[in-house]
Amino acid sequence: MSRTPKPLPLTTTQARQIWLHAQRLDERSPFGEGAQAVADAVAHLGYVQIDTINVIERCHHHILFSRIPSYSRADLRQAQSTDKSVFEYWTHALSYVPASDFRFFLPAMREHRREGHKWFASVKPADTRKVMRLLRAGPLTIRDIDDDVLVEKEHLWQSRKPSKRALQLAFYTGAVTISERQGMLKTYELMARHFGWDRPPKPASAREITAYLLDRALRSQGVVSLDSICHLDAPRKKPVARLIASRVRRGELVPVTIEGAGKQEHWASLAALEPHEVSPDLVHILSPFDPLIIQRKRTNLIFGYNHLFEAYVPKAKRKFGYFALPVLVGDEIVAALDLKTDRQAKKLLMQKWTWIGQGKKTAGRRELKRKIEEELDRFERFQLAE
Repeated sequence: MSRTPKPLPLTTTQARQIWLHAQRLDERSPFGEGAQAVADAVAHLGYVQIDTINVIERCHHHILFSRIPSYSRADLRQAQSTDKSVFEYWTHALSYVPASDFRFFLPAMREHRREGHKWFASVKPADTRKVMRLLRAGPLTIRDIDDDVLVEKEHLWQSRKPSKRALQLAFYTGAVTISERQGMLKTYELMARHFGWDRPPKPASAREITAYLLDRALRSQGVVSLDSICHLDAPRKKPVARLIASRVRRGELVPVTIEGAGKQEHWASLAALEPHEVSPDLVHILSPFDPLIIQRKRTNLIFGYNHLFEAYVPKAKRKFGYFALPVLVGDEIVAALDLKTDRQAKKLLMQKWTWIGQGKKTAGRRELKRKIEEELDRFERFQLAE
């Protein structure tokens, strides 16, 4: 009987460097430029989260800019609307995902078609028939539809327009897709017409989806745990755990222990454990929705940084600020900057600067500040472009 190999120990520094390499934040321009760079970045990361907050540029643009120095919003528009290399769907949140991964999302779409969607249980068949009839004539936005009667919201983010709710339900069932965005205004299109399909791809099996989730995490995280693979998707943990055990037995994965992780188990491929030093001159001002930050417990374990998202916290109780952005210098998070873009005055405003970790040390802080301010200049140009 084969024995489970003894876990390999990793320091938090080693874990940081492995994760940064997996996230491609240890290189200046890992994906090149243009719409193909967008497609390649989304394919590597597995998904790029979308959010409506725009106190600075919205997070999907920000996450891509962090990995594509020459990034332009037009590149994402081309990838989504023209090249159709990415599309929108739900991961742990609404996200851009690679079109090549479409088949892994088909089972969820079919489940919503059979059983409905808890957020849109109030959608009436007549409303669905109305929007589908309009869509057959061509793509449309919610502004193209007039609803005579508005309904009450069932939760904070829900629309009062029955037609919008019907469009959103059709999106989750896979009948329609979002073919374009102008800001946050979505253009809806029939899924088959958008992709030019005679028939959709074959849906992935449950076993294939389990392997997809594990492989996506290994590629974009380097070292993984059940929590990091199944972020906000606890029901997936049991099948993923069985697959991990199988791969460990075959020697494809090895267990590792991360300094300070206690009993939490982690795994990696041997190739991922190769050292990747990060240049101390690399600076990234990250979105709070960046894959490096969004899993707060993992970020705290590996970087020693407990990010606080305080947009919904009363002003007097905020520690970092309304929309603080972690600053990564080399392989350390050294500051959190609360920034705001004044688009009318064409300025990036510094609301608050908080030193974190190594940034709290006075020795070398002047040089750290110089590097961050240089990156702030570039970040401001990105914010005000287009």
